[in-house]
Amino acid sequence: MGRTVCSGHSIFEGVAMRVLVTGATGFIGQHVVRRLIKSGHTVTAVGRDIDKAKRMDWYNSVSFIACDIHQPHLDPLEKFGPADAVIHLAWPGLPHYNELYHFEKNLPADCIFLKKLVFSGYKHILVTGTCFEYGMQDGCLTEEADTRPENPYALAKDSLRKYLQNLQKQEPFILQWARLFYMYGEGQNPNSILAQLDQALDRGDEVFNMSGGEQLRDYLSVQDVANKLVKLLENPICEGITNICSGNPISIIRLVKEHLESRGKSIQLNLGYYAYPQYEPMAFWGSEDKFLLFFKD
Repeated sequence: MGRTVCSGHSIFEGVAMRVLVTGATGFIGQHVVRRLIKSGHTVTAVGRDIDKAKRMDWYNSVSFIACDIHQPHLDPLEKFGPADAVIHLAWPGLPHYNELYHFEKNLPADCIFLKKLVFSGYKHILVTGTCFEYGMQDGCLTEEADTRPENPYALAKDSLRKYLQNLQKQEPFILQWARLFYMYGEGQNPNSILAQLDQALDRGDEVFNMSGGEQLRDYLSVQDVANKLVKLLENPICEGITNICSGNPISIIRLVKEHLESRGKSIQLNLGYYAYPQYEPMAFWGSEDKFLLFFKD
């Protein structure tokens, strides 16, 4: 899992770093780039769609490179230039967790890309994982829990982490594995529950179809996720796996009702319309203890 000793404060906080961000225009990436700029870092942002990048409020504050990072003959150093650290967020094909291409295509392509980074001299890499790596385990999940991936996406991510840990034995580098739980906020997938609820409210629908809503999850705003990722990056001594979560379980029905209250809206909830997902347990959330221990005041 890597070292778990930390100074308690970000050793690069207030010190400008050159940071390479893949998946920069994605749901998380757009907020991470914004947070890096706010913290005074120099950002090279990488994404496939330059038109999407131009719509970002940070476009003129970064060096943006339109690029498919999985292209076979990519030379990272030549394409991106040097960087002090990398935040690797790019991962095509989400949120289709059960598609085999995660394991068949994304995993090998990511292994090759990240190995290229390491052997090109990028020695500090933060990669985002997923809470789905824990599989169908219920309750509060700590970083020490075994991984038991149940879908191709989780299997691919878990395998990528293990590959990178073995790569460290051949070519040492700093690996920070940020295991993400659930997120909401600007730019979220339109099929996520809160996005669907907002769409229903904006259309003036009378009924909102959903599951029974009894499942417990761990939700964090995407801005808070970005803040935590940048803070983790600024403290490279904190290696290994770190949960990026709230540590507070909330039921889906409560999440929906609180969102309705925040918008001052009401709608009839058709509970039980959808079956509970088979790729996740009924009740699970992340332990935030490790992150809080690392960054306590």
